[in-house]
Amino acid sequence: MIASALPADDALPSDSEIASDRRRRSARLRIEIAATLIGGTLLVSAVIASFLWKNEFYPAVPAAVAVLLLGGPLVWAAVADLLQGRAGMNALVALAVVGAATSGKYLEAGGIAFFMIIAGLVERRTAIGAEASIESLIKLTPTKALRIARADGAEPMRNGEPEEVEARQLQPGDVIRVLPGDNVPADGRVVRGTSTVNQASITGESLPVDKGPGDEAFGGTTNLTGMLDIAVTKAGGETVLGRVRSLILEAERSRTPAMRLIDNYAAWYTPTVLMLVGVVLFFALRSDPDRAFDRAIAMLVIACPSALILATPTALVAGLSAAARLGVLIKSVVTLEAARSITAIVFDKTGTLTTGVLSVTRLAPAADVPAADLLRLAASVEANSRHPVARAVAEMARRAGLRPPVVEDFEEVPGRGVRGMVAGRSVLVGRASWLADPEALLADQVQAIEAAQSSPEADGLSVLHVVCDGRYAGWLGLEDNARTNAADAADRLRDLGIKRMVILTGDRESVARRVAAQLHFDEYKAEVLPHEKLEMVDFLKARGHRVAVVGDGVNDAPALAAGDISIAMGAAGSDVAINSATIALMNSNLNRIPFLVDLSRRTLSVIRQNMIVGVAFIVVFMALAGAGYVSPVLAAVLHIASGLVVVFNSARLVRCGEEIEQAEAELAAGQRGGGKAGHQAPALPVAAAAEPVVV
Repeated sequence: MIASALPADDALPSDSEIASDRRRRSARLRIEIAATLIGGTLLVSAVIASFLWKNEFYPAVPAAVAVLLLGGPLVWAAVADLLQGRAGMNALVALAVVGAATSGKYLEAGGIAFFMIIAGLVERRTAIGAEASIESLIKLTPTKALRIARADGAEPMRNGEPEEVEARQLQPGDVIRVLPGDNVPADGRVVRGTSTVNQASITGESLPVDKGPGDEAFGGTTNLTGMLDIAVTKAGGETVLGRVRSLILEAERSRTPAMRLIDNYAAWYTPTVLMLVGVVLFFALRSDPDRAFDRAIAMLVIACPSALILATPTALVAGLSAAARLGVLIKSVVTLEAARSITAIVFDKTGTLTTGVLSVTRLAPAADVPAADLLRLAASVEANSRHPVARAVAEMARRAGLRPPVVEDFEEVPGRGVRGMVAGRSVLVGRASWLADPEALLADQVQAIEAAQSSPEADGLSVLHVVCDGRYAGWLGLEDNARTNAADAADRLRDLGIKRMVILTGDRESVARRVAAQLHFDEYKAEVLPHEKLEMVDFLKARGHRVAVVGDGVNDAPALAAGDISIAMGAAGSDVAINSATIALMNSNLNRIPFLVDLSRRTLSVIRQNMIVGVAFIVVFMALAGAGYVSPVLAAVLHIASGLVVVFNSARLVRCGEEIEQAEAELAAGQRGGGKAGHQAPALPVAAAAEPVVV
């Protein structure tokens, strides 16, 4: 079976534990290779001696020593398994080696042991690929860091030079300096400097990202051009890179139903094989006693189910590697297996199908309210919220040069809006369905909200209404553009056989309709509260669908938890997104979703192919060995061949997604060749029923 560096308990190993375990296994591997080389040399000398001397004693001596060197570890492994109550592949191999040796066939016994050890080395080499994915992540984070300020306020710089410290000593609040060409040692926020950073190790995106003051920086990414001073927010295992490593470890620890199926049948597999070998040996001793034991030994070797054992894990490791290369982090291989059967997908709109970067494009104050006052009131209350709508309003107030007063008694009502006291006045900002309450407002104020909501100027916009001291003050219109590749991703999912794709949004009907039309969606539901998203998921599951939920992992957490598969978009830097979803997309490219479905189907197809190869090999060649057409040494060679077929067949999955990488690399090259487009300012708000705001 594939060797693993992972412990049996639930605790994830530390970096030092992984490194220590790897050193121990490397030492054992070197000893085993040396013994195999010596044993193989002795076997070759025994073969040569058999041609040079007719006396069987001369070739028997080196062959017997080779059996001790090569067969001893196999027999010991079988005894250890039996003492623990297991009778698996090691027992079959040991019986074959001992049977050949006791019957005086030392060359055959040594040959069987030699080729079976080679097969074990091939299997172990397969496991190294899984461990390398973890070690490569560990190496991304530098061991040293240049600290220019400590969390406790102390000044570590001496003679103008930063203090070089171990990266593991960094704490939130420290300020570090990252020079061009260096990797970022911890997560943080840029406080000084501008640069271009390669985030491919975290997000899987080929195009470098510009970073400046206020931008997030992730540990393990590479600073390319300028010098950055970064205030540390997370270090060590709490960084995005640390969580990614934990996800890979968790995925490799998990087991699929197909893997558990093999475990369930392993208990009776060995007894069944021994029974068949016993039957063949009984009849062969009567019909062909000279070759009876050769037949039995060959059957035991063929029956070793290496190809079956390798069939599932090699394919899954290759699939996980292909997904991680594109920034798709899968917490469990069970999820990778389940993605193939998805029949319905529920999408959140804001931040998922759209960019999530809202901008205020229309400002419509009431007749007796100055436009600047409307914006100031809205920005004052929204300043305390982290919702994308709130950020858009605050940004517009900043660009307009307004300084909103401090709000008191702030309260955020999820999915509805915010309220607070601004300069002694009660201000409510939110959706019409929340504010147009006849019990709270006069009839004419309710009518004003409803009229604004249905006005042609508001059609297709996300509308934010403002009520001050029970009087309607006006509305703000916001726009959120669809992602450039969203329509192509939706079409691709439809081609893959996804039957229902639904957009759920808290926005108004006209906005949902516009986005659905742009992205080729047939179903959408507007003005949805968080609990209603959960109800939609339950509704689709009750209709027999396997449902995937795609969201930003914050407001969509209940729906994400309810889906058969949950996918968090743009999860880099978001603890909630990584924790609430079974799959985390480290970037916001929607083409990763059809890639995931296609990868799942290809992975299961490869597993089936591997299982067919494994079963066919055992059935066909056991029958041939029982009939006397396969010698014990040839059986060992065929055993290696079957394992190699499975490994190389699984390795094809590693190349999945190369066309996406190539297309993104060409796009990045084109953008670098054409020069960077300048940053454009957001569209200015156009006033409706009032003078435009001067910015």
